[in-house]
Amino acid sequence: MNNPLLTPFNTAHETAPFKDIENRHFLPAIEATIAEAKAEITAITESAAAPDFKNTIEALSQSGRRLDVVRNILFNLNSAETGDELQQIAQKAAALLAQFNPCLDGRLFARVSAVYEQQDRTALTPEQQTLLEQTYEGFIRCGAALSETDKQRYQQIAERLSALSLTFQENVLADQNAFSLHITDESDLEGLPPSARTAARDAARQRNLDGWLFSLHAPSYMPFMKYSARRHLRHQMYLAFGQRGNHGGTRDNKHIIREIVALKHEKARLLGYADHAAFKLKHRMAETPDTVMNFLTQLHNAARPHAVREFAEVAEYARQCGLPDDLQPWDWTFYAEKLKDARYGFNEEELKPYFRLENVINGVFALATRLYGLTFRENPNIQTYHPDVKAYEAYDTDNQFVAVLYMDFFPREGKRSGAWMTDFRAQYSDQSRDVRPHISIVTNFTKPAEKSPSLLTFNEVTTILHEFGHALHGMLSRCRYSDLSGTSVFLDFVELPSQLHENWAYEREWLDSFARHVDTGAKIPAELLDKIIGARNFLSGYFFERQLSFGFLDMAYYQYVMPLPDDLAAFERDATQLTALFAPVEGVMTGTAFLHIFAGGYDAGYYSYKWAEALEADAFALFAEHGIFDRQTADSLRTNILERGGSEHPMLLYSRFRGRIPSPDALLRRSGLL
Repeated sequence: MNNPLLTPFNTAHETAPFKDIENRHFLPAIEATIAEAKAEITAITESAAAPDFKNTIEALSQSGRRLDVVRNILFNLNSAETGDELQQIAQKAAALLAQFNPCLDGRLFARVSAVYEQQDRTALTPEQQTLLEQTYEGFIRCGAALSETDKQRYQQIAERLSALSLTFQENVLADQNAFSLHITDESDLEGLPPSARTAARDAARQRNLDGWLFSLHAPSYMPFMKYSARRHLRHQMYLAFGQRGNHGGTRDNKHIIREIVALKHEKARLLGYADHAAFKLKHRMAETPDTVMNFLTQLHNAARPHAVREFAEVAEYARQCGLPDDLQPWDWTFYAEKLKDARYGFNEEELKPYFRLENVINGVFALATRLYGLTFRENPNIQTYHPDVKAYEAYDTDNQFVAVLYMDFFPREGKRSGAWMTDFRAQYSDQSRDVRPHISIVTNFTKPAEKSPSLLTFNEVTTILHEFGHALHGMLSRCRYSDLSGTSVFLDFVELPSQLHENWAYEREWLDSFARHVDTGAKIPAELLDKIIGARNFLSGYFFERQLSFGFLDMAYYQYVMPLPDDLAAFERDATQLTALFAPVEGVMTGTAFLHIFAGGYDAGYYSYKWAEALEADAFALFAEHGIFDRQTADSLRTNILERGGSEHPMLLYSRFRGRIPSPDALLRRSGLL
């Protein structure tokens, strides 16, 4: 078979030839590149030369590069443009990849161990030292030192977990796509702004329906919950969203959660750890579960009084507005938005006309130009995997090519919810060249309608900045080894660049540079900007507690010391009782759709969002001190963090940028909690 995945990519910057790739190409390509990677490893293990850094550690790092590209294409498409056939292929590929575990090759581990024990560290660069340490630790952490019996069990666990995480994700997507709210009585649209009505009418027409159609995708769900005056319909939407993965039957995720947690716990115990959280945190900035729990508790103690007061304020406001009984979760966003409107004199809909998607992208690109000297040029000749996706080339100040950036903004049935950054090819250097990365940003924003452009909420503007921060981390990487480049860093460090760049959304000078009214071309009025900035900490205590509840729940699942109880809903209530503000709702669970910790690599790591937020608040204070576009500060951020990937310990990288270790005080002060 002439397989485009197995021939050189003769395209601009060696990008994937998406138009030539068909589903039938993936499994043969996975099998062929696994065989190729095995041959590369065999060459290492059968070498007659004594093991050293170059012929063992570096050679191992360089093996499997074609496999990485094929795997990235397959699983990125399975998240952004999937279907039943591709999901089945991804399951089979995941099983093949789980079976391919070089860590269990005793001869290879013997060579790695020899280098680890005998290598003169002073002869290595800091990045090489990190690669050596992480390679050896990686073997230990994936079972290389276990007995043969335990190795077999470890491998069984790895293969099963790989399949379970994919099934978990597929179940959530299936439940999300299965639900829709079809409205035919226009009076049931009361409260909804024109943009939400137009998008819903277009959605109905696409299915040859009259009226308006709302879904659980964020651009449809969030405006409905925020503005719909029909409480019973908000209730219906809330239940559908909160019950994803929790309907019983073949798509129920509760049994998958139990199996995932049990297997990860068993694996951790095999490797000598008390639980999965202890295993995961060994290689993070936080290092131990106790540190994480103390950090979450510290933030909770600061936020709780504010959250309780804010909850009471919204509940009282709802009562004054005529709510006949207690405030419920499906009421919160609706009345919170009304209170914000009353208190600050604006709501999200007022801002949307100023945030046309194309203008926001231009503003984000211009920000990268001012801070880092980057320029972006759309290249329609670079193939993409869907017509909605656009491809850009990034260039440095000297017109040197930096990266390819794909941008995929709009929801569709084959795309999972949320927003994320990923790569199709990571950056690395070899003897002949610096291989530049192919980065992708994926979101779920409202698609342009027949007569109206895509207009973003302010929250969606911060989302673009967030994912663009991740993208910069990948694009600007200047590492030697792909294992350590870009976002290949400790999980509680990876969100620093993303959350740091969100800060510019609150800066008048940046907003004035691109935000123009879609009809009049006027800038955002100064008084409206003042309201945006003033409302930044609106309900900050509540949102702290909400985010902390996810962190506590994550740690509860992965620190358990006995089989999970039959009643997982009760388990979740107990795990999050410190942060709870509402009474529990029957049938609603967080875990059954918690993609981050059961299918997204944030297991025992959801705390890292708040951890990184503490870092970024401390980091942005330096920009605030010297100027938000200060090139010297930006150059320091680029040189010490964005280019360095995981080449050294993140605390060293951060301290070089900031001149000291971080403090959480800046976050608490900025949030109005200190």
